[in-house]
Amino acid sequence: MAFEFLIFEPFLVSTGVVALAEVGDKTQLLSMCLAARFRRPVPIILGIFFATILNHFGAGLAGTVVGALLEGPWMRWVLGLSFLAVAVWALIPDKLEDDGPKGHWGAFCATAITFFFAEMGDKTQIATVALAAQYQAVVLVTLGTTLGMMIANVPAVLFGNGLAGSLPLKAIRSAAAGVFALLGILALAGVGT
Repeated sequence: MAFEFLIFEPFLVSTGVVALAEVGDKTQLLSMCLAARFRRPVPIILGIFFATILNHFGAGLAGTVVGALLEGPWMRWVLGLSFLAVAVWALIPDKLEDDGPKGHWGAFCATAITFFFAEMGDKTQIATVALAAQYQAVVLVTLGTTLGMMIANVPAVLFGNGLAGSLPLKAIRSAAAGVFALLGILALAGVGT
């Protein structure tokens, strides 16, 4: 049983961390805006999935390269400090600057394009890089972070406006920050690296 968990640990940790961190994130706000604008949930959900897989796979590849280049104490410090930085970042509420491209884009294209670019440099993309560097398992981390993204964003697409006001975003951000801080402390202590 413990061996089976260790095999899937990169997937499970990546799923949980990103699902928690994504609540209240700008891409979740973007999901709600796209749902209100297009009122076509299936193409929006498929666009989120497509963009996230591409974005997070690239981030995962970058993370595995960084993880392979850095060894020993350097890797511990880079991972630990990265997770601690994301913990602080998780406490800062996101704002959506733009609700996506204008014009006659379909719901799928508009979602895929805006999500891909909205994830660039986002805390979940940085977390994907760090998780892939830590676990050296790009496929499991990418699948996990993508599932975490879908867990947080599909309800936002389906229940958007009603869900927005009922979630305790400050408590969720605090919990996400706590998870990232714990990962940072464990990495600095050399646990799991």
